[in-house]
Amino acid sequence: MTRNERIFVFLVVLPLLVSLCSSATLAPSSKPPPPPPKQNKLTWHYYKVTNTCRDAEAFIQHQVKKFWDQDKSITAKLLRLLYSDCFVTGCDASVLLDGPNSEKTASQNWGLGGFYFIDKVKKVLEHYCPGAVSCADILNLATRDAVHLAGAPSYPVLTGRRDGLTSSRSSVDLPSPSISWQASLDYFKSRGLNVLDMTTLLGSHSMGKTHCSFILDRLYNFNGTNKPDPSMEPSFLSSMRKLCPPRTTKGQSDPLVYLNPQSGANYNFTQSYYSRVLSKKAVLGVDQQLLFGEDTKDITDEFAAGFEDFRRSYAYSMSRMGAIKVLTGNQGEIRRNCRVPNH
Repeated sequence: MTRNERIFVFLVVLPLLVSLCSSATLAPSSKPPPPPPKQNKLTWHYYKVTNTCRDAEAFIQHQVKKFWDQDKSITAKLLRLLYSDCFVTGCDASVLLDGPNSEKTASQNWGLGGFYFIDKVKKVLEHYCPGAVSCADILNLATRDAVHLAGAPSYPVLTGRRDGLTSSRSSVDLPSPSISWQASLDYFKSRGLNVLDMTTLLGSHSMGKTHCSFILDRLYNFNGTNKPDPSMEPSFLSSMRKLCPPRTTKGQSDPLVYLNPQSGANYNFTQSYYSRVLSKKAVLGVDQQLLFGEDTKDITDEFAAGFEDFRRSYAYSMSRMGAIKVLTGNQGEIRRNCRVPNH
């Protein structure tokens, strides 16, 4: 079977997988409620099944909608926050912990936002269900709801995560935005994900902003050559250089630029991200690398031509990312304050 045939088969089967997951989550049933979930496993509607906070997901969804109506950038902020959490020590909310040597202080996490929103949701849940809902589940559920408001499909989030006890700057090994295709794939595989997950999840760059400092190497000194990245379309390179001048003086400002100018301040999902990759107008180097890897070019072509294929794949891959190295059962704790461990 050729690469194109493999991709075609997956994209045909994918809607069925997502449909089955969604119906298992949302469809009403006349059967009695399932027994309490076993330890060390995530489950559907954990807080309802265990009767520890039956309306937890509804509370979170309500708060997300309130914030999103005021500031649509909350979707991009939560997406980056979830990625920075799950891809380091697993989806354990360790990125939310404060401290001089915490994960959030690592250079790779500079510019992270959304902490105030998680604090607000946690405060609401602690009022109604003290000590019941983990910060890790709040982050996963809130990101799912924000993504849905921005135009991606809602996807099933299994719950029952517990929060990590520690956070260390030294544990943060998030890759550079200019990482090579092979290094990027190896990184995703080390987290239990595959080439389709990587190509799909990079579609999160459909929205949001990045600091110029993260792309200056592409603009002025690609791989130490003192030349720009040759994969950048010339007119796009010129426009980006105007937005991001060389850093020549100490204390010089570090402007923000949109990852996908066609989405811009609307903060919505469109297939324009993949169209820009094909046109060699990706802002981040890791995104442009999708053109040069086995399978990723074919998947990029498919997503640029069919937005629904991307939406379905995104739901599937986000569910997979949210299950990376979770703590359950007697592991970790349920923090009363997402910024500090209980002890």
